[in-house]
Amino acid sequence: MTNGLVVALSGGIGGAKLALGLSRVLPPEEPPLIVANTGDDFEHLGLSISPDLDTLMYTLAGLDNQVFGWGRRDETWSFMETLSQLGGEDWFRLGDRDLAVHLERTRRLRDGQTLSAVTADFARRLGVAPRLLPMSDDPVRTRVLTDSGWIDFQEYFVHQQCRPVVRELAFEGAAAARAHPDFLGALADERLRAVVICPSNPFISVDPILAVPGVRAAFAACRAPIVAVSPIIGGKAVKGPTAKIMGEFGLDPSVSEVARHYGDLLDGLVIDHADASVADALGVRTAVAQTLMTTLADREALARGVLGFADGIGRT
Repeated sequence: MTNGLVVALSGGIGGAKLALGLSRVLPPEEPPLIVANTGDDFEHLGLSISPDLDTLMYTLAGLDNQVFGWGRRDETWSFMETLSQLGGEDWFRLGDRDLAVHLERTRRLRDGQTLSAVTADFARRLGVAPRLLPMSDDPVRTRVLTDSGWIDFQEYFVHQQCRPVVRELAFEGAAAARAHPDFLGALADERLRAVVICPSNPFISVDPILAVPGVRAAFAACRAPIVAVSPIIGGKAVKGPTAKIMGEFGLDPSVSEVARHYGDLLDGLVIDHADASVADALGVRTAVAQTLMTTLADREALARGVLGFADGIGRT
């Protein structure tokens, strides 16, 4: 099968790179549906902030800051400079253009609009072709247990720069959340070609999506191949605390543990050439590719490889 709907699950920076590749290699009339983790969402300075959704939106719109890996390019920082002068909380940096997104999102949410509706309108206005969907319109918040107690994910990730040892993760609100119906509908769609789990942190970017009731069951019933791309290359994470968290959980930061973590959820796993020697021992059908994406060509090549791998597995 070489056409049909593709659903991609993604966190932030790493996942957004592959999401962009998918959006560029798929036909314009069949853009991917990209489902974003919202466990990283939080409220700061009275604003509703959705870091992974925004990273995906900026990347797909060609507006991402490729120096920082987050936020918008050509950003200015007058707001942060003034906030710092006044003694405000300046640990989570909000550029002036980025700030406008958070302000308008907050206003619309307070007026009763759903997060998915706000996201869809923002994406349309910024020229994003793929459909970008939060995993749920209900709030889910990732919490991190450290030696000092439970803290919000952004406190751990940004304010404390991943320094605390992670003892446990919890997805507050997940049990009561409802998966977006269009997400579940896509997983059951007869036209579904493949489900791609982008190279995002399995524990803090993908697990919150899977924690929403109904998602795992929908994956189990899905007839299209489910393929993940490992975020671990040669025992290291390309970006973020994936390897650190795995080590703190007593797990070897390896593609073997990635395969074990996803388990029966997957029909296939894409790993890097650096890990090719263990491919036969992973217990899942495996493809070897260059998974480190440093250029646009890399993103497109990996997207083509992932889709070709999924097409070779076919429907069940």
